[in-house]
Amino acid sequence: MKIVMATNNENKLREAREILSPLGIEVISQREAGIDIEPEENGATFAENALIKARAVYELAGCPVIADDSGLCVDALGGAPGVFSARWAPKEIQCERLLEKMAGVPDEARTAYFRCVVAYVDENGSGTVTGDCHGTISHEKRGTNGFGYDPVFLCGERTLAEMTSDEKNALSHRGAALRQLSDVFQERYGASC
Repeated sequence: MKIVMATNNENKLREAREILSPLGIEVISQREAGIDIEPEENGATFAENALIKARAVYELAGCPVIADDSGLCVDALGGAPGVFSARWAPKEIQCERLLEKMAGVPDEARTAYFRCVVAYVDENGSGTVTGDCHGTISHEKRGTNGFGYDPVFLCGERTLAEMTSDEKNALSHRGAALRQLSDVFQERYGASC
């Protein structure tokens, strides 16, 4: 089965391919499908933004489309950066800004979670699946794998950026959502998926 992922983010695309290809789902980017749009993500929730992107690309692709919206929700910051995670600070200083905001917050209050909502649109309609990854915010950046806030997000004793891709995909919010998506597609399209 082939689906288009409504993204130009190479990291998200790579993770989706790593997770879905062993399940028999080929993921191509919107660019590979000849679609060059950047829908405005003006929704108030992860689900709204994911559906905005998926529906816009589906109108042009005419085949099954998925899109994700994800972010980091930090309890001590009232859930921020949340839906604004990608725009909360310039990419090159996102981790530093978060660590600055968390200065002085004790370990027991550094809880956070990543949330990923994957929207899907096909000829049968649309829907969403959600995956979470719970952890804590570290006191410093650690690791060189991953992207975004991965170097400051601890799952146990290691940050997501200290894990291999396989380890991260097994634990991550995106991995959880995409595995649920695979179950949805198997129900919709049968065993060939």
